[in-house]
Amino acid sequence: MTLQNDPDRLLPADPGTRDVARELYRSVAELPIISPHGHVDPAILVDDTPFTDATQLFLRHDHYVTRLLHASGHALAEVGVPDAADGGAVAAPRDAWRRFCEEWPRFAGTASGYWLSTILSEQFGVTEQPDAANADRLFTTIEDALQQPAFRPRALFDRFRIEVLATTDDPMDDLAAHAALAADPGFRGRVLPTFRPDAYLDPSKPGWSERVAALAAWNGTPEGSHRGYLEALAGRRRHFIEHGAVSADHGVLEPRTAELDASEAQALFDRALSGTADAAELERFAAHMLFESARMSVEDGLVMTVHPGVFRDHHSATRGRFGPDTGHDLPVRTDYVQPLRPLLERFGTAPGFHLVLFSVDETSYSREIAPLAGFYPSVFIGAPWWFLDAPDAVLRFRAAVTETAGFSRGSGFIDDTRAFLSIPARHDMSRRLDAAFLARLVREGRVDQVTAERTIVDLVVDQPRRVFKL
Repeated sequence: MTLQNDPDRLLPADPGTRDVARELYRSVAELPIISPHGHVDPAILVDDTPFTDATQLFLRHDHYVTRLLHASGHALAEVGVPDAADGGAVAAPRDAWRRFCEEWPRFAGTASGYWLSTILSEQFGVTEQPDAANADRLFTTIEDALQQPAFRPRALFDRFRIEVLATTDDPMDDLAAHAALAADPGFRGRVLPTFRPDAYLDPSKPGWSERVAALAAWNGTPEGSHRGYLEALAGRRRHFIEHGAVSADHGVLEPRTAELDASEAQALFDRALSGTADAAELERFAAHMLFESARMSVEDGLVMTVHPGVFRDHHSATRGRFGPDTGHDLPVRTDYVQPLRPLLERFGTAPGFHLVLFSVDETSYSREIAPLAGFYPSVFIGAPWWFLDAPDAVLRFRAAVTETAGFSRGSGFIDDTRAFLSIPARHDMSRRLDAAFLARLVREGRVDQVTAERTIVDLVVDQPRRVFKL
């Protein structure tokens, strides 16, 4: 079967509305990509090492893909994910790719299928849909292409017109890769670190006390000092800012916040370190640290992004054998208004404070997030994320938030990806959907053409620059 990408894909079916959408899309199709939150390893750009094969590129690190293959009856090791319980056993790359191609029809209608079709067609010139018969030929086609200079990571960075690419990094990372890129006169573009302190803030996380000890040793303060702990976190944030960071990201199950006085905070800190704190106390301390993170953002200017609502590692056996981020993280209902009130009471109107709220519970967009962003100058609506970054969900998002908060209170598109080659496909999808949504408003007489043209440019480039202080 032929693999074709309709030039008007995702645009409205109605001919008149499609004409308007087509022109809006064309106005932004070639604009640079600004990616202020993602998970690409910066080392691939420092080393500029060629990608190896189709399995490593499309399967191994993409839990969007491997989770559906797993649901279809394939063990993760069969599709390229190493099995620690079996000594790291994993299928040969070509064998894993064959299984993926055999299951290609299962991706029809999914966001992954859309992105993969775009990448295969536009980047590799593939003209046939993957299947059992052509799997080996496609594998070889992709493998041969990856050895060409045009497919080295730096060449792709330039070809994709990436202006800014943010990574996600451990607070104790030395950020040597970022320093190397910043100092390299031959590299164009900005690759910025992002401070991700979850495992240092939540005492229920495995290894928390060891991380606290590492912070104390770096800062030269007693391990049991809560004040020293806060000073160390602030110091590591400064280290990130010195290397170009513009944001601190927080992945929490629930965005609970609590303001504690110094004595209660120290007491909870002591109990957490000694292992005597109960679950409620651990939760209260984590809520306090989310509050403290906001205070630090007010002081140092880092944009605070919050990605809540994901139940991590739902299947313990899979976590034990294959590790995290292997497809069994699941969304849960998330509330914002009450949990964030202590934080917003204190910092919601603080000058320069930016708080970007994401969700994988789409009922929260119109119920809580858009109303919050429609009042607090600090609050911005995070783009559809993870389970909601699919075409229909993105359009539902636009409808859910725009009537309450308008277009200006959003974050701009966030690709949130580890899959480097998917970045342009994801951003292109967003631009097409924004064009489709705005075209409908134009045709309904709700927005004039000039406003729509101005708005779509703002959504693509100006808004992310503004929200993320770029």
